Amino acid sequence: MSLLIKNGEIITADSRYVADIFCENETITRIDRKIAPPKGADVVDAKGKFVFPGFIDPHVHIYLPFMGTFSKDDYVTGSQAALIGGTTTLIEMCCPAKSDDALASFELWMSQAVGKSACDFSFHMGVTRFDAKTEKQLRTIVKRGISSFKIFLAYQGAFGVDDTELYRTLKLAKELGVIVAAHCENETLVSERCKELLVAGKTDPGQHHESRPPAVEAEGVHHLLTFAELTGAAIYIVHLSCQEALNQAVAARQRGVRVSIETLIQYLTLDKTYAEKPQFEGAKYVMSPPLRDQRNQEILWNGLRDGLVQTVATDHAPFDFRKQKQMGKIDFTKIPNGIPSLEDRINLLYTYGVKKGKIDLHTLVNVASTQVAKTFDLFPRKGTIQPGADADLVVYDPNYRGKISVKTQHMNVDYSAFEGWKIEGRPSLVTVRGQVAVRDGKFVGKRGHGKFLQRKPSHF
Repeated sequence: MSLLIKNGEIITADSRYVADIFCENETITRIDRKIAPPKGADVVDAKGKFVFPGFIDPHVHIYLPFMGTFSKDDYVTGSQAALIGGTTTLIEMCCPAKSDDALASFELWMSQAVGKSACDFSFHMGVTRFDAKTEKQLRTIVKRGISSFKIFLAYQGAFGVDDTELYRTLKLAKELGVIVAAHCENETLVSERCKELLVAGKTDPGQHHESRPPAVEAEGVHHLLTFAELTGAAIYIVHLSCQEALNQAVAARQRGVRVSIETLIQYLTLDKTYAEKPQFEGAKYVMSPPLRDQRNQEILWNGLRDGLVQTVATDHAPFDFRKQKQMGKIDFTKIPNGIPSLEDRINLLYTYGVKKGKIDLHTLVNVASTQVAKTFDLFPRKGTIQPGADADLVVYDPNYRGKISVKTQHMNVDYSAFEGWKIEGRPSLVTVRGQVAVRDGKFVGKRGHGKFLQRKPSHF
C-alpha cells in the first residue's frame, strides 16, 4: 500500500515549501510538485495544512510502578493518545527499583510494548544501582539497541544513585558512547525539607514545591555536571523547570561540558499556583521538579527560541485523581508524582507557542522532533521529511478550533491538567511508517504496528 500526500506545506526544522510526498514500503520515496497518483495509492489532499515530520516524545512513562501504585496508561491507550496528538515515536523511561535485575527489567518493559504499541518506541535504560553484574548487563542492553541511560539524583532509597554509582555510570557511558539522561534534584535536601514540613503540619499539595525549591534543582544540575566535566560523559537533563537550573547548565556548557536540556510542556504553560488549588485539587499538578513561578515560563520559551533549551517533552505519568492521588490526602509526600500530557503537547506548543509568537514553526519541529532524533540516534530515520526517512508524517490543520477535556481525551486517566483550554489547530492525519493511524482526531491504526527502534550510540 502506498500513500500520496498532496498540496501540503511541508515544515521541517530548517525549510518550508509546498510539495507532494509519496510513501511506499514504510518510507518516503519521493518529494516533488504535482506527483501523479500511482494506481492503488491512498491519496490525501493536504491543501491549506502543514505537513510536519512525526513528533517524538523523549520522556514518557507508560509502564510505571511508583509510590505503591501503577500509572494508568498501557501501550494500547498510551500509544493511541500519543498518535492522536501527533506523536509517532515514544522514548520511555525503563525504571527498575534498586533491588531489581537490570536485564530482567529491560525485558519486562519491552514486553509491555511489543505487540501493543501502535507507534514506534524505544527506551532509556534506568540505572538505579551500579555493581559488576549491573555493568555487564548494561553492556548487553546497549548491544541490543539502547543508546541512553537514565539516572536519578532524587528519590532517596528508591531510584536514586549515590555519588560512587553516579561516577561509575558516567564512566561507562563515556566508554560506550551512551548519553545519560538525568533527573536533577539533591535528594538529601528534598528528604530533610520534607521531614521539616511534615513536622510543622504543612501537609497540603502546595508544600511539594517548598520541599524542592529552585535552589534544590539547580544544585542537582551543578552536582551532576561537575561529574560530567570530570568523566567526559554526554548529558541530557530531563524536565528542567527554572532559571536557576538553566543558569547552571549553561555555565557548564560554556566550560565545555556536553549537555542538552529538555523542558516540559507543563513548565511552559502552567505555574505553581495550580498545585496550590484548594480542596486538594492541587494534587492533580504535583510532579517533580514542581511547577514553578510564572516568571520562568518566558525564560524557558526564550531558551527554546534561542537554542539554550533543546527539546520539549511531557514526562507523561498518568495517575487518577479520585483514587491514586488521594494517597497523599494528609501527606503531600505520598501523592504519586506526574501529570498526564502525552496527547496535548503538540497542540499546546502550537496554540500557546507558535500562535502567541513565542516560537516559530521551525522551532516547534526542531524541539519536538528533529533535535530529539539527533540527540537519541534516530536521525535522519526520524525527525525530518526527506527521501529515505520513515514515513512518519503529521498533517496539521491550523484552522481547527476546540477545547481540551477529560471527556474527549484518549489518555486513560480521570482528569485533564488542561481542562477547558482552547486549542487552535490539531493533527488531521497521522502516519506511522506510511500507515495511516489517525484521521480527524480518531484512531484508525493498528494495535501492535509500532516497532522497537534499535539505536546505535554515537556520543563519543
